[in-house]
Amino acid sequence: MPIVVRPLESADLHAAVDLNNGAVPAVPPTDRGALSLLVAAASLALVAEQAPGHPLGFLIAMDPGTDYDSENYRWFSGRGDSFVYVDRVVVAPGARGTGIGRALYEAVFERAREHGFGEVDCEVNVRPANPESLAFHARMGFEKLDEQETKGGAYRVALLAAPVREA
Repeated sequence: MPIVVRPLESADLHAAVDLNNGAVPAVPPTDRGALSLLVAAASLALVAEQAPGHPLGFLIAMDPGTDYDSENYRWFSGRGDSFVYVDRVVVAPGARGTGIGRALYEAVFERAREHGFGEVDCEVNVRPANPESLAFHARMGFEKLDEQETKGGAYRVALLAAPVREA
């Protein structure tokens, strides 16, 4: 079945919260209210599905200049203003390896190209370790720029960037 990537709508929030909380600690836990606020602040909020109304993954991203109080977003903002920052991407466990994550990221790279941004940025946990996500991001062309402690030392993340290439 083809993968459809479309804007995340309010009707998708329940499924997105379930996907998100099923992926903890790779992403922070959330509830519907917090996720709604994150989506409202985002420049890009997407779901990917193969059957209408059944999201298998979602992605939330921010452009430079967003009023967003995230340690990792601030780190990337300190480097410049030519990026799209992926705050979180989650793919259902049974859908990993099927192209859902790649389809979501292709939409982010397209946004970056359309707005003339030079790179796509994100972070991936190294403590607790998330080797599958690190491998996926490496396949997508991301390279580690640095690492930092977050959430008061509860997590350590690799700060990753991938250049935006011509389509």
